[in-house]
Amino acid sequence: MMALVRQQLWIAKRTTLLGLWCVAVLVGLGLAARLQFNWAVAVFSGVVLLVVRCQPLLSTLAVIACGLSLGGLRGTVVWQSLQPYRILQKQPVVIVGRAVDDAVYGKQTQLTFDMHKVQLVSPTRLSLPGKIGVSGFGATSIYRNDIVVASGKLALAQGGHQAWLSFANLQVTHTSPSLINRLRQRFNAGLESALPEPVASFGLGLLVGQRSTIPADVSQNLLKVGLVHIIAVSGYNLTILLQASRSLLGKRSLYQGTVLSLVLIAIFLLFTGDSPSIVRAAVVSVLSIGASYYGRQFKPVVLLLLAAAITALADPLQIWGDISWYLSFLAFTGVLLVGPLLHERFVSERLQKSVVIAVMIESISAEMITLPYVLYIFGQMSFVSLLANVLVVALVPLGMLLTLIAGLAGMLVPFVAGWLAWPAVVLLTYMLDTAQLLAHIPHIFVQNHYLLLWQMLACYGVVAYITLLLSVKMRRRPGIITDRIEGI
Repeated sequence: MMALVRQQLWIAKRTTLLGLWCVAVLVGLGLAARLQFNWAVAVFSGVVLLVVRCQPLLSTLAVIACGLSLGGLRGTVVWQSLQPYRILQKQPVVIVGRAVDDAVYGKQTQLTFDMHKVQLVSPTRLSLPGKIGVSGFGATSIYRNDIVVASGKLALAQGGHQAWLSFANLQVTHTSPSLINRLRQRFNAGLESALPEPVASFGLGLLVGQRSTIPADVSQNLLKVGLVHIIAVSGYNLTILLQASRSLLGKRSLYQGTVLSLVLIAIFLLFTGDSPSIVRAAVVSVLSIGASYYGRQFKPVVLLLLAAAITALADPLQIWGDISWYLSFLAFTGVLLVGPLLHERFVSERLQKSVVIAVMIESISAEMITLPYVLYIFGQMSFVSLLANVLVVALVPLGMLLTLIAGLAGMLVPFVAGWLAWPAVVLLTYMLDTAQLLAHIPHIFVQNHYLLLWQMLACYGVVAYITLLLSVKMRRRPGIITDRIEGI
C-alpha cells in the first residue's frame, strides 16, 4: 500500500514538474522578445537537474530553469531572424515563396493570399521566417502550394503576418500537381455545381474552414451573432471526425480506433493545410489519443500547457502576436476546464446527456474565457451568441456530413447531384437564415467598447476565483481526458 501511495505521489510530482516546465518554456519564449539568452544557463540547469533530481526543491528549480532557458534560446534565435524585416520595410523587394491558400480577389481586384517558406531574392538573398500577406496583379489564379514570385514594397504587419506586400507584381513559377490538390479542386467544383451560392461557400467553410469564398454579408452576419468560429478550420471539425471514428471502431478495438483517428487527423491536415489553428487542435488531439491508448490520463491544465509549449516552440511567432493562438487556447481552457465544472455543478443527472445542454455549457464556458480578451483586442461582442450557438452549433456535424455528400455527388455523379444535395440545401439555408434573422435584431452587436489591460486581467481573476470555488466542490479526480476537443 505504501509503495502504491509513493508511486501515485511520484506520478503527481512528475505531472506538476511537466506543467511547471511548460509554463517556464512559455515565459522564456515571451521574454526572448526583450532579453537575449545564451547556452550557458541551459547547460548549467541541465547539469543541476541531473545531479539533484531526487531533491524536490532543487529539482523543481532546475526544471523551471531548463524551461526558461530552452524557451529563451529558441525565442532568441527566431527573434534575431526577424531583423531583416525591419531593415527591408518600405523597400522594394523580390521574394519567392509557397502559397498557403488559394488566392481570392480582395480590395481593388487584387489577388490576395498568404505566402510562407519565403526566400528573399532582391536586394539580397536570405530566408525570411513566418508568413507574408501578398496582394497584387499579374497572375490569373493562384492555388495552395503554388510557387510564386512577388515584387513590391515590403511593409511590416502585426498579428499572424510578419509583413505585407501590396500592389505586387505576381508570377506563378510552379504549380502543385499533387493528387491531394487535384482532388480538393475537383471536390470544390463539384460542391459549387451541386449547391447554390452562398450555401456552397458556407458548406465548404463548415467542412474544411475555407472562408475566403464566403460573401462579405454572410461573414458579417456570422460575426454579429457569434458564429464565425463554425467556419474556421479548428478543433471542432476535427472533434467530429474523431468522434465518428470512436463510434465506428472504438468499442471494437482500441488499436483500430486509435489508428483510424490518427489517419483521419493526417488526411484532414492534408486537405485543410497546416494552418496554425488546425495544427494546435491536432496536437491536443494526438496527445489525448496517445494517452488514452496507453491507459494514461491527462489533467486538462497539463494537456493545455503541453500543447501550448509544443506549438509555441515550433513557431515562437505565435506567442509574440498571433491573436488566434491566444483565442484558441483560451477557448480550449473554457471547454476543458470551466465547461466540465459547470456541467457537473449545475446540470441535473437526467440532462447530463442532452446535446443542447452540452452545447450551451460549452458556449458559455468558451465565451466566458475569450470575451475579456476579445474586448481587449477588438472591442466587440454579441448579445445573441449563446442563442445562436444553441440553435445552430448542434447541427454542424450533420451539416458537414450533408455537405460532404453533396460535394461527392457533384464530383462523381453530377446528373443526380441536385437530388442528393437538397438535404444540405435545406439545413445550410436554415443555418444562414437563422444567422441573418438574429443579425438584424437592433443593438445585438457592440463595437468600440475596449477593455484596458488591468480590466481584462481583473476579469480573468474573477473567472479563476469562480473556477477554483467550483473545483473545490467537485470530487477529486486523478485526471480528465475530455471527449470534446474544440478550438477558434
